[in-house]
Formats: sequence, C-alpha cells, structure tokens
Amino acid sequence: MRALQLIADRKLEAVDVAPPPPPGIGEVTVSIKAVALNHIDVWGWRGMAFAKRKLPLTIGAEASGVVETVGQGVSGLLPGQLVSIYGARTCGLCRPCREGRDNLCEHVSGVHGFHLDGFAQEKANLPARLLVPAPPGVDAVAAAVAPVTFGTVEHMLFDNAKLEPGETILIHAGGSGIGSAAIQLAKKMGCTVITTVGSDEKIEPAKALGADHVINYRVDRFEGIVRKLTKKRGVDVVFEHVGADTWAGSMLCMRRGGRLVTCGSTSGVSTQMNLMMLFQQQLRLIGSFGCRMENMANAMQKMAAGLVHPVIDTEVGFDEIDKALARMEGREVFGKIILRMD
Repeated sequence: MRALQLIADRKLEAVDVAPPPPPGIGEVTVSIKAVALNHIDVWGWRGMAFAKRKLPLTIGAEASGVVETVGQGVSGLLPGQLVSIYGARTCGLCRPCREGRDNLCEHVSGVHGFHLDGFAQEKANLPARLLVPAPPGVDAVAAAVAPVTFGTVEHMLFDNAKLEPGETILIHAGGSGIGSAAIQLAKKMGCTVITTVGSDEKIEPAKALGADHVINYRVDRFEGIVRKLTKKRGVDVVFEHVGADTWAGSMLCMRRGGRLVTCGSTSGVSTQMNLMMLFQQQLRLIGSFGCRMENMANAMQKMAAGLVHPVIDTEVGFDEIDKALARMEGREVFGKIILRMD
C-alpha cells in the first residue's frame, strides 16, 4: 500500500509499504480517507521536531477513515463506519485518560505524524478507544478536521477560556484552520468577533464566516484598532496561536480581568512580557494543547447540525504535498488543505 513519508528535512516521498496485519485485541483496521494538514506537519517537514524521531516517518496528525476490520474485544464500532482519529497515542489507563481528559495523559507516547508514524497511509491499525464515530451528515473531510481544527478550538474556547455569549473576542489569524473554526464557533454563541488576517484578500472571507471586524495586521496595528473598537475597554478573550509577533499586542488588547488562551507559537516560542500589566490588570493566561475526544464529538455534532462547517482552501494528492506545505509555510491559505487518500 502507499504511504507518504518524510525521508529527510523538506523531502517527502510516496512509498510502498506493507499493509497492516489483522488487528490485535482492542484494535481496528482503518482505511484512511482524508488527512488535514496542520502547522505541526510544517514543523516536522522543516525538521523542527522537539523530541527524538526516526526517519522515514509517515506524516499526518489529523485524519478520518472508515472501519475495515474490527479486532477482538472491540465494541461500538462496525465495518463501514466513518470515524475521526485522535492524533496522540495516549495510554488509556492513567487517571486523566480514565476521566476523559485525554490531552493530559501522563504516559502519552507522542503525536502521530510528528513523533510517531502518522495517518498519510492507505490503512492503519489503531486502538479502537482513539476513534470517534462520525454522526450522520458528517463526511470524510468534516470528520478529518474534528481532531485538531475544531477539537482544539472547542477545548480552547469552552474548556479553558470559558467563553460566554455576549463577550467580545479577538481571534488571531482568522484565515488559518483553527482561526476559521474559532470565528464560526464564537459567532454562533453570540459573541462579538474581531479577527486579524495577513492580507486584504482574506478580509471578506473572514467576514463571511461571521467576523464583525477584520484587521489586516500587516497594514494596521491591531492593538490600536481593537482598543478603539472596544472604546478602550479591551476584549474579554484573546485567542492566540501566533506567538512572539502578536503577544505584546494581545496583552494590550485585553480588558481588566481578561483571558488569553494560546495553543501555538508559529512566529517564535519566546517573547517578553510586562509583568506589571499582568498582575495590575489581573489578566489570565491559559495554555491549551490538543483536545479531549469529547471535544471532537461535540464539534462533529455541530457540523452535522449545520451550525459550523470546515473551511477548505484546497484538496491535494500525494504528488502535490510539498507545494501544499510551502503554501502553508508562507501563510497563503484560507482554511484547511486536505490530502485526499482515495
């Protein structure tokens, strides 16, 4: 069968690999249908792995597939069922796992496609407990974006930032995958949404998703416009994932007692911060990573109900993957790039 593997930094190849054996106890053989690309794929492609990894490595951290064969001891999954795949190999035994706090697993083996072989392969044997069934009305692409794109945002906004109806939120990089999801989820619950984008071409698409105000951060200082829009009060919540380039401005955008939730650092992992502002304004900074499997299920229910939808920039095949990752690296996308496996 085919797999898309990272052979060396910035070198990906479609290779033939042996198909998986029959599934073991508690496992399911999944036929992969769609892989959603993320910045974690760009980091791996550039060689920015922050843990030991062995090359060649099959890429792909976010995907959906169809159950092909069910192993012994598996219940609740049937052949032909569409599933969304959790992207980290958790232990399933520690207290956080037992309590449904999957992203806090105490013995996680790593993230697929980054530390472990990922999902850009035709078939894979996976633990059944890491598969979330897709409800009727959700297709392979929608199920593929549930684990990271929508699951991460659900966890950030609702588990961590505790976003409430009527609040004002600043969402950075509204044209990104998680930015486009955050705009929709925040707007659907009745929030005022301010978002930043990197070009004028992304302004109207961001408004079409529900953003009330869109700022081209390459042209204007977003913090000044946010203060003006909120009559100097500031926003209730900042949705951060850009990192060093926007951090200082994000701090200035919050109202007293405001919350900043962050899941990424695409522009750099280190920054400086005014500690006096932090404690005098009583700001709350919240780190967020990944999601719980319940977040994936909730996101797919919202997609099935038509409340939110995946925003797809392009769909590519194996032979277009380098071009797709370079496009992501250059921040040229609006929404998600999907790698089709069929």
